[in-house]
Formats: sequence, C-alpha cells, structure tokens
Amino acid sequence: MKTIEEQFREALVVPVVVLNDAKDALPLADALVEGGLPCAEVTFRTDAAEESIRLMAEKYPDMLVGAGTVLTIEQVDRAVKAGAKFIVSPGFDPEIVDYCLEKEIPVFPGCITPSEVAQAVKRDLKVVKFFPAEQFGGVATIKAMAAPYTMVKFMPTGGISAKNLKDYLSCDKILCCGGSWMVKGDLIKAGEFDKIRELTKEVVALAKEIVQ
Repeated sequence: MKTIEEQFREALVVPVVVLNDAKDALPLADALVEGGLPCAEVTFRTDAAEESIRLMAEKYPDMLVGAGTVLTIEQVDRAVKAGAKFIVSPGFDPEIVDYCLEKEIPVFPGCITPSEVAQAVKRDLKVVKFFPAEQFGGVATIKAMAAPYTMVKFMPTGGISAKNLKDYLSCDKILCCGGSWMVKGDLIKAGEFDKIRELTKEVVALAKEIVQ
C-alpha cells in the first residue's frame, strides 16, 4: 500500500477543486481519472464539498480524494466520514494538526515561516503545504526555508500554473504542486468536463516531462 506522500509524488500535480454543486462531482472525477490524474483536493469552502467527496470516493475508491481549506475539527470529522483520505489546512492550526495525528489522519498544514515549519517538524510531519506560494516568494522562499529543515518537503499551492510549474517541480524540496488551472470554476459551471479532461492530460504530460 502506497503512502499518501508517495501517491502525491506520483501525481506531481494535485487539482484543487471548488464545487458549488455536488451534481458536478462525478463528471469532474471522471474527467480527472480519464485525464490521468486520479486525485483531488476538494476545498471545504462550499456546502457541496462534503457530498462531493462522498460521491467521488464511492465511485472511485482508489482515487486520492482529500479535503482542503479545513478550518475546524468538526470539518475534519465530516470530511473523513465522507471518504477524504487526507486533510489540508491553509495555515498551521495546532488543534487541527494534533487532532489528525491522534486519529492517524494524514494532514498537511500550511507553513510559510520557519517557526511554522518548526512546529511541523516537532510533530514529525514530513510534508507541509506552502500557501499562498507565489505571494510568499515561491521557490526561492521554499529553498531558503528548506535549508535548515532538510527532512521536510513542500506542497506549494497558490498562483501555480502551466507557465511556472517547471520552476516548482524542478526543486527537489517540492513533493508536488497544488493547482486549479485545469479545474477552473467557470469550466465546471459550464459543464465543460471534456475540456477539463484535455487540460488534465496536458498537465500530466507537462509534469512528466519536467520530472524525468
């Protein structure tokens, strides 16, 4: 059984998904799987998130579906009950992190300062989110922060696109990148799942070309 971290490394790019209507969950999951990227971080910012995760996890048990933008312990419970395999929080919330570790739920908290990375290291976390990546200095900041924390890998999200993906994936301190450019809200709203599938295929090809 591969760890979540190993599955992230294989994916290289994790689609960060915002779903406003659960009816879009399965067509989106189909598009991602058919596009060669069977994973998704479904943000808990909408009322449809919980049901969307449940639908995706039920249809595709092997798909790596997790919950993002998790802000409370109650959301952790709801997400995991729905079938989320991992939890991502935008910042470092000790309460959420400690709760997930206690329950043996894979958790990836947001860390943008050495102090936050230190808190993650103290809890033996090997991978943390870096958000919002571009706004906080991107690859240069990650490299600088990773220097004293050699055991930590980063999952940058925020401002990443096909244009700068190479900059990120070329850095050995980065496990994978989160991005929403292949699953934009307007494409989902318009039901353009064929377009999402094609964009996903392009992302997979580009990522493999960068990391070979």
